[in-house]
Amino acid sequence: MVDLPFVPFCGLLGFLGFVCVVFVSAWCQYWRGGFALDGGAGTFNWHPVLMVTGLVVLYGAAALVYRLPPAWSGPKQPWKMLHGALFLGAFILAVLGLAAVFRFHNDHGTPNMYSLHSWLGLATVLLFSCQVGAAWDTSSPPQPAFCLPLTSLFLQWVAGFSAFLLPWAPGWLRALYKPVHVFFGSTILMLSMASCVSGINEKLFFSLKNGTMDYKLLPAEAVFANTLGLLILLFGVLVLGALARPSWKRPDADSPDSCQVPAPPGG
Repeated sequence: MVDLPFVPFCGLLGFLGFVCVVFVSAWCQYWRGGFALDGGAGTFNWHPVLMVTGLVVLYGAAALVYRLPPAWSGPKQPWKMLHGALFLGAFILAVLGLAAVFRFHNDHGTPNMYSLHSWLGLATVLLFSCQVGAAWDTSSPPQPAFCLPLTSLFLQWVAGFSAFLLPWAPGWLRALYKPVHVFFGSTILMLSMASCVSGINEKLFFSLKNGTMDYKLLPAEAVFANTLGLLILLFGVLVLGALARPSWKRPDADSPDSCQVPAPPGG
């Protein structure tokens, strides 16, 4: 297999991620009526934009931080901070995106959590929870549906922060948690892609109903949104491919921090 250079590939991914954000923003602005904060359709339009930007593009960028050649040597802590900051950014955007869709549904009397799209989102939430199952307080009373995604995303971020960012975290804890973190991280990205694509399809079925704009007639909006779905899938598949490529992995030895520069002797 040809050993592709990572930096041009990373540039391609960055461009593709930017195109995904532009496409979802243009779709919501041009065809879906733009953006607002009044609880109407403009409020809902924040949901796809924030979710694609956060849980696909930023999430993918965070996953690839350790594949950057500058991260292969020298102190590892700054790259850990960048990795955690990007995931935190994805979390914040997800919180805002969930707030937008739940407000729209509640203001219009629309039921929550009944479609395949919402079930995929719930599966993503459950996988987040599995990573930190020991931290979940089963004695707590049931939480509203809106709180579950936020709690799970926050617990996922806290678990990774505790295991990898805190300098006093023991090596055995990092070694134990790392394979779980990597596996569920890739799985969550795949579920995020599936949720976005199913959400696009669901929105088109709901919106393109009248005779002249029926989805089956493939109007311009349908072509544009379908293309957006393909771009999201392409971006996610390329990220997963980069994560699976051994030659692009940071050459760590036995210790999780083996590539960090040792502190200079005192004196």
